[in-house]
Amino acid sequence: MPAHGPAGYAAVTEWLFAQKPQGARFGVDRMAALAAVVGHPERAVPCLHIAGTNGKGSVAAMLDAILHAAGWRTGLYTSPHLVQLGERVQVDRTPLTPHEIMDYVAELRPIAERLALADPEALPSFFEYLTAMAFLQFTRKSCDISVIEVGLGGRLDATNLVTPEVALITSIAMDHCEILGDTMEKIAAEKGGIIKPGLPIVLGRVPPAAEAEIRRIAARRGARVISVTQEFGDDLERYPHTNLEGDYQRWNAATATLAARALAPRWKISDAAIARGLAHVDWPGRWQRVAIGGRLAILDASHNPEGAQVLDSNLAHLVAETGRAPVVITGVMGAARARPLIETIARHAGEIHLVVPQQPRACSHDELIGLLPAGYRGRVVRADVSRLFPERDRCTAGGPEDVVVVTGSIYLLGEVMARLQ
Repeated sequence: MPAHGPAGYAAVTEWLFAQKPQGARFGVDRMAALAAVVGHPERAVPCLHIAGTNGKGSVAAMLDAILHAAGWRTGLYTSPHLVQLGERVQVDRTPLTPHEIMDYVAELRPIAERLALADPEALPSFFEYLTAMAFLQFTRKSCDISVIEVGLGGRLDATNLVTPEVALITSIAMDHCEILGDTMEKIAAEKGGIIKPGLPIVLGRVPPAAEAEIRRIAARRGARVISVTQEFGDDLERYPHTNLEGDYQRWNAATATLAARALAPRWKISDAAIARGLAHVDWPGRWQRVAIGGRLAILDASHNPEGAQVLDSNLAHLVAETGRAPVVITGVMGAARARPLIETIARHAGEIHLVVPQQPRACSHDELIGLLPAGYRGRVVRADVSRLFPERDRCTAGGPEDVVVVTGSIYLLGEVMARLQ
Protein backbone atom coordinates (compact mmCIF):
# COMPACT_ATOMS: atom_id res chain seq x y z
CA MET A 1 0.00 0.00 0.00
CA PRO A 2 1.47 3.44 -0.85
CA ALA A 3 2.67 5.60 2.02
CA HIS A 4 0.47 8.45 3.21
CA GLY A 5 1.08 11.68 1.35
CA PRO A 6 0.01 13.33 -1.92
CA ALA A 7 1.72 10.76 -4.16
CA GLY A 8 0.34 7.87 -2.14
CA TYR A 9 -3.16 9.33 -2.16
CA ALA A 10 -3.00 9.88 -5.93
CA ALA A 11 -2.03 6.23 -6.42
CA VAL A 12 -4.85 5.01 -4.20
CA THR A 13 -7.51 7.13 -5.91
CA GLU A 14 -6.25 6.06 -9.33
CA TRP A 15 -6.59 2.44 -8.21
CA LEU A 16 -10.08 3.07 -6.81
CA PHE A 17 -11.37 4.71 -10.00
CA ALA A 18 -10.06 1.74 -11.99
CA GLN A 19 -12.24 -0.78 -10.12
CA LYS A 20 -15.00 -1.85 -12.51
CA PRO A 21 -17.83 -4.32 -11.91
CA GLN A 22 -16.61 -7.88 -12.56
CA GLY A 23 -18.52 -10.25 -14.85
CA ALA A 24 -22.16 -9.92 -15.88
CA ARG A 25 -23.69 -10.05 -12.44
CA PHE A 26 -26.16 -7.28 -11.61
CA GLY A 27 -27.74 -6.43 -8.31
CA VAL A 28 -26.54 -5.98 -4.76
CA ASP A 29 -24.84 -9.38 -4.33
CA ARG A 30 -21.27 -8.05 -4.34
CA MET A 31 -22.18 -5.24 -1.95
CA ALA A 32 -24.04 -7.67 0.32
CA ALA A 33 -21.04 -10.00 0.47
CA LEU A 34 -18.65 -7.19 1.34
CA ALA A 35 -21.03 -5.73 3.93
CA ALA A 36 -21.43 -9.12 5.61
CA VAL A 37 -17.68 -9.59 6.01
CA VAL A 38 -17.24 -6.15 7.63
CA GLY A 39 -20.12 -6.66 10.06
CA HIS A 40 -23.13 -5.19 8.26
CA PRO A 41 -22.45 -1.51 9.06
CA GLU A 42 -25.44 -0.56 6.87
CA ARG A 43 -27.67 -1.87 9.68
CA ALA A 44 -26.02 0.11 12.46
CA VAL A 45 -27.20 3.65 11.67
CA PRO A 46 -30.82 4.59 10.80
CA CYS A 47 -31.11 6.29 7.43
CA LEU A 48 -33.23 7.98 4.79
CA HIS A 49 -32.78 6.58 1.27
CA ILE A 50 -33.18 8.83 -1.80
CA ALA A 51 -33.65 7.89 -5.46
CA GLY A 52 -34.68 10.08 -8.41
CA THR A 53 -33.58 11.37 -11.80
CA ASN A 54 -32.89 14.91 -10.57
CA GLY A 55 -32.91 16.56 -7.18
CA LYS A 56 -31.44 13.65 -5.17
CA GLY A 57 -28.40 15.59 -4.03
CA SER A 58 -30.29 18.77 -3.20
CA VAL A 59 -32.92 16.88 -1.19
CA ALA A 60 -30.18 14.92 0.58
CA ALA A 61 -28.43 18.17 1.55
CA MET A 62 -31.74 19.63 2.73
CA LEU A 63 -32.52 16.61 4.91
CA ASP A 64 -29.00 16.66 6.32
CA ALA A 65 -29.47 20.34 7.23
CA ILE A 66 -32.88 19.66 8.80
CA LEU A 67 -31.58 16.74 10.87
CA HIS A 68 -28.58 18.80 11.97
CA ALA A 69 -30.90 21.68 12.94
CA ALA A 70 -32.86 19.19 15.07
CA GLY A 71 -29.67 18.34 16.96
CA TRP A 72 -28.66 15.03 15.41
CA ARG A 73 -25.19 13.89 14.29
CA THR A 74 -25.58 13.18 10.60
CA GLY A 75 -23.95 11.12 7.88
CA LEU A 76 -24.34 12.13 4.22
CA TYR A 77 -23.51 9.90 1.22
CA THR A 78 -23.88 11.48 -2.24
CA SER A 79 -22.36 11.19 -5.71
CA PRO A 80 -20.59 12.28 -7.75
CA HIS A 81 -18.20 14.66 -6.02
CA LEU A 82 -17.38 18.13 -7.31
CA VAL A 83 -13.71 18.59 -6.44
CA GLN A 84 -12.50 16.08 -3.83
CA LEU A 85 -13.45 12.39 -3.63
CA GLY A 86 -14.05 12.67 0.12
CA GLU A 87 -17.05 14.97 -0.49
CA ARG A 88 -19.10 11.84 -1.19
CA VAL A 89 -18.92 10.69 2.44
CA GLN A 90 -19.48 13.34 5.12
CA VAL A 91 -20.16 13.33 8.86
CA ASP A 92 -21.67 16.58 10.12
CA ARG A 93 -20.62 17.93 6.69
CA THR A 94 -16.95 17.06 7.25
CA PRO A 95 -15.73 15.05 4.21
CA LEU A 96 -13.57 11.96 4.34
CA THR A 97 -9.92 13.01 4.41
CA PRO A 98 -7.31 11.61 2.01
CA HIS A 99 -5.76 9.85 5.03
CA GLU A 100 -9.10 8.18 5.87
CA ILE A 101 -9.66 7.12 2.25
CA MET A 102 -6.22 5.51 2.15
CA ASP A 103 -6.86 3.71 5.43
CA TYR A 104 -10.22 2.40 4.24
CA VAL A 105 -8.69 1.10 1.01
CA ALA A 106 -5.92 -0.59 3.02
CA GLU A 107 -8.61 -2.23 5.16
CA LEU A 108 -11.11 -3.19 2.45
CA ARG A 109 -8.88 -4.25 -0.43
CA PRO A 110 -7.49 -7.42 1.24
CA ILE A 111 -11.03 -8.38 2.33
CA ALA A 112 -12.30 -7.98 -1.23
CA GLU A 113 -9.41 -9.99 -2.63
CA ARG A 114 -10.18 -12.85 -0.22
CA LEU A 115 -13.81 -12.81 -1.37
CA ALA A 116 -12.62 -12.96 -4.98
CA LEU A 117 -10.60 -16.14 -4.33
CA ALA A 118 -13.90 -17.96 -3.86
CA ASP A 119 -15.77 -16.00 -6.55
CA PRO A 120 -13.89 -13.83 -9.08
CA GLU A 121 -17.07 -11.81 -9.71
CA ALA A 122 -17.17 -10.77 -6.03
CA LEU A 123 -14.51 -8.04 -6.49
CA PRO A 124 -16.21 -4.72 -5.60
CA SER A 125 -16.49 -1.82 -8.02
CA PHE A 126 -15.42 1.74 -7.27
CA PHE A 127 -18.94 2.67 -6.15
CA GLU A 128 -19.22 -0.40 -3.93
CA TYR A 129 -15.94 0.46 -2.19
CA LEU A 130 -17.18 4.02 -1.57
CA THR A 131 -20.54 2.72 -0.32
CA ALA A 132 -18.74 0.45 2.15
CA MET A 133 -16.63 3.39 3.32
CA ALA A 134 -19.80 5.42 3.90
CA PHE A 135 -21.48 2.72 5.97
CA LEU A 136 -18.32 2.15 8.02
CA GLN A 137 -17.63 5.85 8.54
CA PHE A 138 -21.15 6.58 9.75
CA THR A 139 -20.95 3.68 12.20
CA ARG A 140 -17.48 4.47 13.52
CA LYS A 141 -18.21 8.18 13.87
CA SER A 142 -21.35 7.38 15.90
CA CYS A 143 -23.81 9.09 13.58
CA ASP A 144 -27.37 9.22 14.90
CA ILE A 145 -28.86 9.04 11.40
CA SER A 146 -27.64 9.18 7.80
CA VAL A 147 -28.93 10.33 4.42
CA ILE A 148 -28.05 7.93 1.59
CA GLU A 149 -28.33 8.91 -2.08
CA VAL A 150 -28.80 6.18 -4.68
CA GLY A 151 -26.01 6.09 -7.25
CA LEU A 152 -28.09 4.94 -10.24
CA GLY A 153 -31.63 3.62 -10.46
CA GLY A 154 -32.49 2.03 -7.14
CA ARG A 155 -33.49 -1.62 -7.34
CA LEU A 156 -30.01 -2.86 -8.25
CA ASP A 157 -28.00 -0.04 -6.64
CA ALA A 158 -25.31 -0.90 -4.09
CA THR A 159 -27.01 1.34 -1.52
CA ASN A 160 -30.19 -0.76 -1.64
CA LEU A 161 -29.01 -2.92 1.25
CA VAL A 162 -30.47 -0.40 3.67
CA THR A 163 -33.84 -0.55 5.39
CA PRO A 164 -34.58 3.16 5.75
CA GLU A 165 -36.79 5.05 8.15
CA VAL A 166 -38.24 6.77 5.07
CA ALA A 167 -37.56 6.31 1.35
CA LEU A 168 -37.85 9.13 -1.19
CA ILE A 169 -38.15 9.40 -4.97
CA THR A 170 -37.50 13.02 -5.94
CA SER A 171 -38.30 12.99 -9.67
CA ILE A 172 -38.55 10.59 -12.61
CA ALA A 173 -37.57 11.43 -16.18
CA MET A 174 -36.03 9.75 -19.22
CA ASP A 175 -32.34 9.48 -18.34
CA HIS A 176 -29.84 6.57 -18.33
CA CYS A 177 -32.38 4.80 -20.56
CA GLU A 178 -29.78 2.30 -21.81
CA ILE A 179 -29.53 0.97 -18.24
CA LEU A 180 -32.87 1.71 -16.59
CA GLY A 181 -35.28 1.18 -19.48
CA ASP A 182 -36.82 3.11 -22.35
CA THR A 183 -40.22 3.96 -20.89
CA MET A 184 -41.33 6.05 -17.95
CA GLU A 185 -42.87 2.96 -16.34
CA LYS A 186 -39.64 0.93 -16.59
CA ILE A 187 -37.55 3.75 -15.09
CA ALA A 188 -40.11 4.21 -12.30
CA ALA A 189 -39.98 0.49 -11.55
CA GLU A 190 -36.20 0.64 -11.14
CA LYS A 191 -36.38 3.65 -8.82
CA GLY A 192 -39.33 2.10 -6.98
CA GLY A 193 -37.03 -0.79 -6.10
CA ILE A 194 -35.99 1.14 -2.98
CA ILE A 195 -39.54 0.92 -1.54
CA LYS A 196 -39.47 -1.40 1.49
CA PRO A 197 -42.44 -3.32 2.94
CA GLY A 198 -44.50 -1.27 5.37
CA LEU A 199 -42.22 1.79 5.28
CA PRO A 200 -43.30 5.21 3.95
CA ILE A 201 -42.26 6.44 0.52
CA VAL A 202 -42.24 10.19 -0.22
CA LEU A 203 -42.87 10.96 -3.87
CA GLY A 204 -41.81 14.24 -5.48
CA ARG A 205 -43.33 15.79 -8.60
CA VAL A 206 -43.36 13.00 -11.22
CA PRO A 207 -45.28 12.30 -14.48
CA PRO A 208 -48.60 10.44 -14.12
CA ALA A 209 -47.33 7.20 -15.70
CA ALA A 210 -44.38 7.10 -13.28
CA GLU A 211 -46.61 7.88 -10.30
CA ALA A 212 -49.00 5.07 -11.24
CA GLU A 213 -46.11 2.57 -11.35
CA ILE A 214 -44.72 3.76 -8.00
CA ARG A 215 -48.15 3.47 -6.42
CA ARG A 216 -48.53 -0.09 -7.77
CA ILE A 217 -45.21 -1.11 -6.20
CA ALA A 218 -46.05 0.63 -2.92
CA ALA A 219 -49.45 -1.07 -2.75
CA ARG A 220 -47.89 -4.50 -3.25
CA ARG A 221 -45.43 -3.79 -0.42
CA GLY A 222 -47.88 -2.16 1.95
CA ALA A 223 -45.96 1.12 1.85
CA ARG A 224 -47.75 4.41 2.48
CA VAL A 225 -47.23 6.94 -0.35
CA ILE A 226 -46.80 10.57 0.70
CA SER A 227 -47.15 12.76 -2.39
CA VAL A 228 -45.75 16.27 -2.74
CA THR A 229 -48.39 17.10 -5.35
CA GLN A 230 -51.21 15.94 -3.10
CA GLU A 231 -49.86 17.74 -0.04
CA PHE A 232 -48.83 21.04 -1.67
CA GLY A 233 -50.81 21.21 -4.93
CA ASP A 234 -49.78 23.30 -7.93
CA ASP A 235 -49.47 26.75 -6.34
CA LEU A 236 -45.76 27.44 -5.82
CA GLU A 237 -46.55 29.92 -3.05
CA ARG A 238 -47.69 27.03 -0.87
CA TYR A 239 -44.27 25.37 -1.14
CA PRO A 240 -41.54 25.79 1.51
CA HIS A 241 -38.79 28.36 1.04
CA THR A 242 -35.09 27.48 0.96
CA ASN A 243 -31.87 29.40 0.51
CA LEU A 244 -31.18 27.45 -2.72
CA GLU A 245 -32.37 29.42 -5.74
CA GLY A 246 -34.95 28.30 -8.29
CA ASP A 247 -38.55 27.13 -8.33
CA TYR A 248 -37.46 23.49 -8.54
CA GLN A 249 -35.60 23.87 -5.23
CA ARG A 250 -38.91 24.73 -3.59
CA TRP A 251 -40.29 21.46 -5.02
CA ASN A 252 -37.23 19.72 -3.55
CA ALA A 253 -37.79 21.51 -0.24
CA ALA A 254 -41.35 20.18 -0.17
CA THR A 255 -40.03 16.64 -0.72
CA ALA A 256 -37.51 17.04 2.10
CA THR A 257 -40.17 18.56 4.37
CA LEU A 258 -42.55 15.64 3.91
CA ALA A 259 -39.76 13.12 4.53
CA ALA A 260 -38.74 14.91 7.74
CA ARG A 261 -42.36 14.95 8.92
CA ALA A 262 -42.68 11.23 8.10
CA LEU A 263 -39.89 10.31 10.52
CA ALA A 264 -41.04 8.66 13.73
CA PRO A 265 -41.78 10.93 16.72
CA ARG A 266 -38.56 9.85 18.45
CA TRP A 267 -36.62 12.00 15.98
CA LYS A 268 -38.30 15.15 17.34
CA ILE A 269 -38.35 17.01 14.00
CA SER A 270 -40.23 20.25 14.62
CA ASP A 271 -41.49 22.66 11.97
CA ALA A 272 -38.97 25.16 13.36
CA ALA A 273 -36.10 22.70 12.74
CA ILE A 274 -37.34 22.10 9.20
CA ALA A 275 -37.48 25.85 8.51
CA ARG A 276 -34.00 26.42 10.01
CA GLY A 277 -32.52 23.58 8.01
CA LEU A 278 -34.05 24.72 4.71
CA ALA A 279 -32.75 28.25 5.31
CA HIS A 280 -29.14 27.01 5.64
CA VAL A 281 -28.62 24.33 3.00
CA ASP A 282 -25.05 23.92 1.76
CA TRP A 283 -25.12 22.38 -1.73
CA PRO A 284 -22.71 23.95 -4.24
CA GLY A 285 -23.19 23.99 -7.98
CA ARG A 286 -26.98 24.31 -8.09
CA TRP A 287 -27.65 27.75 -9.61
CA GLN A 288 -24.96 28.96 -7.21
CA ARG A 289 -24.01 32.63 -7.50
CA VAL A 290 -20.32 33.42 -7.06
CA ALA A 291 -18.12 36.45 -7.77
CA ILE A 292 -15.17 36.01 -10.15
CA GLY A 293 -13.04 39.12 -10.46
CA GLY A 294 -15.99 41.28 -9.45
CA ARG A 295 -18.29 39.68 -12.06
CA LEU A 296 -21.37 37.62 -11.32
CA ALA A 297 -20.97 33.97 -12.29
CA ILE A 298 -23.48 31.18 -11.81
CA LEU A 299 -22.53 27.52 -11.41
CA ASP A 300 -25.29 25.08 -12.28
CA ALA A 301 -25.27 21.32 -12.78
CA SER A 302 -28.14 20.99 -15.25
CA HIS A 303 -27.03 17.88 -17.09
CA ASN A 304 -30.02 16.04 -18.56
CA PRO A 305 -33.35 16.68 -20.37
CA GLU A 306 -35.36 17.33 -17.20
CA GLY A 307 -32.61 19.65 -15.97
CA ALA A 308 -32.79 21.51 -19.30
CA GLN A 309 -36.39 22.51 -18.54
CA VAL A 310 -35.31 24.01 -15.21
CA LEU A 311 -32.33 25.71 -16.88
CA ASP A 312 -34.67 27.27 -19.44
CA SER A 313 -36.69 28.92 -16.66
CA ASN A 314 -33.59 30.03 -14.72
CA LEU A 315 -31.92 31.58 -17.79
CA ALA A 316 -35.13 33.43 -18.69
CA HIS A 317 -35.30 34.85 -15.15
CA LEU A 318 -31.61 35.81 -15.33
CA VAL A 319 -32.08 37.71 -18.61
CA ALA A 320 -35.08 39.54 -17.10
CA GLU A 321 -33.07 40.34 -13.95
CA THR A 322 -29.90 41.60 -15.68
CA GLY A 323 -31.32 42.95 -18.93
CA ARG A 324 -28.70 41.19 -21.04
CA ALA A 325 -27.96 37.79 -22.55
CA PRO A 326 -25.46 35.80 -20.47
CA VAL A 327 -22.23 34.21 -21.61
CA VAL A 328 -22.63 30.46 -21.18
CA ILE A 329 -19.85 27.89 -20.70
CA THR A 330 -21.01 24.30 -21.15
CA GLY A 331 -19.83 20.72 -21.55
CA VAL A 332 -21.98 17.58 -21.44
CA MET A 333 -21.78 13.78 -21.19
CA GLY A 334 -23.47 12.18 -24.22
CA ALA A 335 -25.59 13.51 -27.09
CA ALA A 336 -28.92 12.50 -25.53
CA ARG A 337 -28.20 14.84 -22.64
CA ALA A 338 -26.44 17.49 -24.72
CA ARG A 339 -29.17 18.11 -27.31
CA PRO A 340 -31.85 19.62 -25.00
CA LEU A 341 -29.22 21.56 -23.02
CA ILE A 342 -27.61 23.09 -26.11
CA GLU A 343 -31.02 24.00 -27.55
CA THR A 344 -32.00 25.62 -24.24
CA ILE A 345 -28.75 27.55 -23.93
CA ALA A 346 -29.03 28.81 -27.53
CA ARG A 347 -32.41 30.41 -26.71
CA HIS A 348 -30.85 32.69 -24.09
CA ALA A 349 -27.05 33.02 -24.48
CA GLY A 350 -25.33 35.84 -26.32
CA GLU A 351 -22.12 33.81 -26.46
CA ILE A 352 -21.43 30.09 -25.94
CA HIS A 353 -18.10 28.56 -24.95
CA LEU A 354 -18.02 24.81 -25.56
CA VAL A 355 -15.80 22.69 -23.31
CA VAL A 356 -14.93 18.98 -23.31
CA PRO A 357 -14.79 17.78 -19.67
CA GLN A 358 -11.99 15.34 -18.85
CA GLN A 359 -14.24 12.28 -18.98
CA PRO A 360 -14.36 9.49 -21.59
CA ARG A 361 -18.08 10.01 -22.29
CA ALA A 362 -17.81 13.77 -22.83
CA CYS A 363 -19.16 15.20 -26.08
CA SER A 364 -16.48 16.58 -28.39
CA HIS A 365 -16.43 20.16 -29.63
CA ASP A 366 -17.67 18.95 -33.03
CA GLU A 367 -20.55 17.02 -31.48
CA LEU A 368 -21.66 20.04 -29.46
CA ILE A 369 -21.41 22.38 -32.44
CA GLY A 370 -23.48 19.92 -34.48
CA LEU A 371 -26.29 20.22 -31.91
CA LEU A 372 -26.52 24.03 -32.10
CA PRO A 373 -29.76 25.21 -33.74
CA ALA A 374 -29.22 26.49 -37.28
CA GLY A 375 -30.66 29.86 -36.37
CA TYR A 376 -28.26 30.66 -33.52
CA ARG A 377 -26.45 33.93 -34.28
CA GLY A 378 -24.30 34.38 -31.16
CA ARG A 379 -20.58 33.80 -30.91
CA VAL A 380 -19.48 30.16 -30.45
CA VAL A 381 -16.02 29.35 -29.07
CA ARG A 382 -14.17 26.04 -28.76
CA ALA A 383 -12.68 26.42 -25.29
CA ASP A 384 -11.05 24.60 -22.41
CA VAL A 385 -11.24 25.17 -18.67
CA SER A 386 -7.61 26.20 -18.20
CA ARG A 387 -7.90 29.02 -20.76
CA LEU A 388 -11.29 30.15 -19.50
CA PHE A 389 -10.13 30.24 -15.87
CA PRO A 390 -6.37 30.92 -16.03
CA GLU A 391 -6.23 32.27 -12.45
CA ARG A 392 -8.25 31.77 -9.27
CA ASP A 393 -10.23 35.01 -9.63
CA ARG A 394 -10.36 35.46 -13.39
CA CYS A 395 -12.61 34.32 -16.24
CA THR A 396 -11.68 35.18 -19.83
CA ALA A 397 -15.13 34.53 -21.34
CA GLY A 398 -17.12 37.60 -22.38
CA GLY A 399 -16.58 41.15 -21.21
CA PRO A 400 -16.41 42.76 -17.74
CA GLU A 401 -20.16 43.49 -17.71
CA ASP A 402 -21.26 40.02 -18.82
CA VAL A 403 -22.76 37.46 -16.45
CA VAL A 404 -21.15 34.04 -16.90
CA VAL A 405 -23.16 30.84 -16.49
CA VAL A 406 -21.28 27.54 -16.24
CA THR A 407 -23.72 24.69 -16.80
CA GLY A 408 -23.91 21.07 -17.92
CA SER A 409 -21.98 18.12 -16.57
CA ILE A 410 -21.20 18.06 -12.87
CA TYR A 411 -17.69 17.01 -13.93
CA LEU A 412 -17.30 20.33 -15.77
CA LEU A 413 -18.41 22.18 -12.65
CA GLY A 414 -15.88 20.25 -10.60
CA GLU A 415 -13.06 21.23 -12.96
CA VAL A 416 -14.10 24.89 -12.85
CA MET A 417 -14.48 24.91 -9.05
CA ALA A 418 -11.04 23.35 -8.67
CA ARG A 419 -9.59 26.24 -10.73
CA LEU A 420 -11.51 28.80 -8.64
CA GLN A 421 -10.23 27.27 -5.40
